[in-house]
Amino acid sequence: MENQLQFRLAMYDDLLDIIKMLSDDKLGSKREQLDENILENYKMAFENIAKDSNQELIIVELDGKKVGTFQLTFIQYLTHKGGLRAQVEAVRIHSDYRGQGIGSKMFDYIKERAKQKGCNMIQLTTDKQRPEALRFYESLGYLASHQGMKLKLL
Repeated sequence: MENQLQFRLAMYDDLLDIIKMLSDDKLGSKREQLDENILENYKMAFENIAKDSNQELIIVELDGKKVGTFQLTFIQYLTHKGGLRAQVEAVRIHSDYRGQGIGSKMFDYIKERAKQKGCNMIQLTTDKQRPEALRFYESLGYLASHQGMKLKLL
């Protein structure tokens, strides 16, 4: 990488690029859609995230190109002595830039940002159908300490 990665809050103009990154893998291509009916949902979600002080939708740039994205949610808990946690979701690296160490640098940023906010923990989920992602997170020191469960409503 020639230059440093730049991290910034996503702007409305980034929305289509974010959706494209989210849909650019085996699982994401089944979940995300870029058609007129769904686009309004994405716009509304973006607006809700942008106005929530406990949410940060981040764009990662390299040499002026959008190479990654992720979402941080800061969650206040009563457990762990009333601690604050950072929840990491929607981690994606543009397919043209995978395998270049960008993911590790993104998680360095995430760790520092969580510390700045006073978090005592970072947590994330990863789909069981992404074993390479699980190995990556484990290589960064994350532990599969809990069994997560979901109930789809739609």
